[in-house]
Amino acid sequence: MINITVNGQRHDIDADPNMPLLWAIRDIIGLTGTKFGCGAAQCGACTVHLNGEAVRSCVTKLSRAAGQQVVTIEGLSLHNNHPLQKAWNELNVPQCGYCQSGQLMSAAVLLRENPNPTDQDIDDAMSGNICRCGTYQRVRAAIHKAAAMQMEGAKI
Repeated sequence: MINITVNGQRHDIDADPNMPLLWAIRDIIGLTGTKFGCGAAQCGACTVHLNGEAVRSCVTKLSRAAGQQVVTIEGLSLHNNHPLQKAWNELNVPQCGYCQSGQLMSAAVLLRENPNPTDQDIDDAMSGNICRCGTYQRVRAAIHKAAAMQMEGAKI
């Protein structure tokens, strides 16, 4: 039995410790916001936070998350009111939307670590998140908007 805390709720999981964290999140816990993209940590669709660090859950073993805090897109904010979520909606960032949970989770770590990123900071931080629809300019604009919202007092 492996216990992990996901979005503040403890889960005791009876599964192979080598199982990817992604499958525990989606198939056992039932949170489907985190997406499977490539299975090789190359696309970023499966990004979650493990103790505040952005990790690719498709290659992170369940055993690594034992006793740890995991946050998925469902736990980013209680009412979808995180500045990034607000900016994403206002600027119509998603096209197909498949990569967006991973994009948001990576961007959340960026803004926590660098509340006023430059274009280059954003490009560097987000370079591991692939969007097949090519909404990169809207992603960058939304991150800048969320940074401004944060500076104006919205909490991240």
